[in-house]
Amino acid sequence: MSATGSDKTVLLSLYEEKRANLVRFFAARLNSRAEAEDLVQDLYLRLTAMEADATVENPSALLHRIGSNLMLDRLRSQKRSGVRDHDWREANTTVLAGHEVADEPSADQVVDARQRLKALVEAVDDLPEKTRHAFQLHKLEGLSHAETARRMGISTSTVEKHISSALKTLTRRLR
Repeated sequence: MSATGSDKTVLLSLYEEKRANLVRFFAARLNSRAEAEDLVQDLYLRLTAMEADATVENPSALLHRIGSNLMLDRLRSQKRSGVRDHDWREANTTVLAGHEVADEPSADQVVDARQRLKALVEAVDDLPEKTRHAFQLHKLEGLSHAETARRMGISTSTVEKHISSALKTLTRRLR
């Protein structure tokens, strides 16, 4: 099916028509209806952010492709989060009688953490204005490179350059 004219409108109508099926489709893959509902809501947000003049050859396939990509991104993020949480628990807990007990940081560790946080805030504040704005939108507000580019009115590759520059500068300053 080839959509012409307002392909975005066709996609949004198809989304409304197939929403319940999309939830079931993703719930079967994620083993969670709540996760599927979140994913389908993210799909809707992605569709509403599309360019109005985008050409869509197969709207149904595009819905599933965008949803599948969102699902894979979500699963990768959960995996990274799980590894990060596991590593943190390994470094910051002690097992006593079969129970994990959180280690209390020493006063020196708290002071050091505060100093590092202050240095990070100062380093971010010292970034060039556009680099700082791109960094804040992407890393702190969680926008994708494409969403950051749209918000700033610049290309995605320029956003990538700003983020890369910010990370290099911050890494160098915080060593």
